[in-house]
Amino acid sequence: MRATFVLGRIAGVRVGVHWSVLFIFAIIAFGLAQGRLPQTYPGRGWAVYWAAGLCTAVVFFASLLAHELAHAVVARRNGVGVDDIVLWLLGGAARLRSEASSPGAELRIAGVGPLVSLLLGGLFTLLTWLLGLTSVSGVVVEMVGWLAGINVLLAVFNALPAAPLDGGRLLRAFLWWRTGDRLKATAGATGAGRVFGWLLVVLGLIVFMRSRSFGGLWLALIGWFLIAAATAEGRQAHMRGVLAGVPVRDAMTPEPLTVPADTTVADFLTDARWRYRHSAFPVTDDNGAPVGLVTLEGARKMPGTEATAATVREAMVPLSGTVVVEPDSPLADLLPRMEPGAEHRVLVVERGRLVGIVSLSDVSRTVGWLMGTASGRRRGP
Repeated sequence: MRATFVLGRIAGVRVGVHWSVLFIFAIIAFGLAQGRLPQTYPGRGWAVYWAAGLCTAVVFFASLLAHELAHAVVARRNGVGVDDIVLWLLGGAARLRSEASSPGAELRIAGVGPLVSLLLGGLFTLLTWLLGLTSVSGVVVEMVGWLAGINVLLAVFNALPAAPLDGGRLLRAFLWWRTGDRLKATAGATGAGRVFGWLLVVLGLIVFMRSRSFGGLWLALIGWFLIAAATAEGRQAHMRGVLAGVPVRDAMTPEPLTVPADTTVADFLTDARWRYRHSAFPVTDDNGAPVGLVTLEGARKMPGTEATAATVREAMVPLSGTVVVEPDSPLADLLPRMEPGAEHRVLVVERGRLVGIVSLSDVSRTVGWLMGTASGRRRGP
């Protein structure tokens, strides 16, 4: 899940928001401003209800951010790098660069998120009680009470033993500790995630057919997301098992064709060297050091008058926005950081010099070759 726009960095972690957050933000604000608050405390002006609904939605997403930041901070303390945090339609996700090194580290990283949500729920509950003893407006008390309930619900839901929820990670940590096999543990957690997802889909459809309630469809949507996410996680775990021990250099395209940063966009689009071979090219400075990645699609988006004068440096994705690895890095650890699209190519750099480029098709080709080789060995002569 890529962020539509970046909010900034907190504790050194890049925080972004996907456009789908606007949808759930609007549902929360509308539900409170036009439903729960006026029903519970009637007689206030519409501006009061809407201000309360919007403020509550903002604090709710701040709570989600705290949940994900807890994962990121503990992950770093356990030697796992964090690429970014993205808030989106169904919550948030901290994208880790690699897997935990032990069941204990997995337990700590996964468990801290629900724990933070539970603590926030407790704090909001205490604050609700304290505000109820004062003369504060009932609307404010209701806002804080809603935040208390939703954080406790978030903690309980995320603790359910089904991948990709935090509880699925906890289940995987337990199975990994019991069996000593991370791949089998992942298979068990993702299997539980698919079963739980189907239960939610069936339950949601039953609720909708009986009551025509939108909540039933929402429950089914969450279940469908869990099924898709658990299936994708299981598939990725299988690929990581196949790629165990394989370095990036075995999958990369070595010595890729590069584009000088000072090349005009017009020349880049018309020169046959770059026009017909690939969809993305590393960009280098005068010393040959990589400075970014440019795609044909991105360059074509520039208007014709600008393309004549603008340089590739202005159209490229800067190095800070690309994934950069060393050739001897484990390919399995790179896999979770890769995404489809030419703009997501991975640059392979050694001692400041570009030595290769990796795409998802390169990884798929390597997986196919490894699986074909293993199959041939099993058949034997």
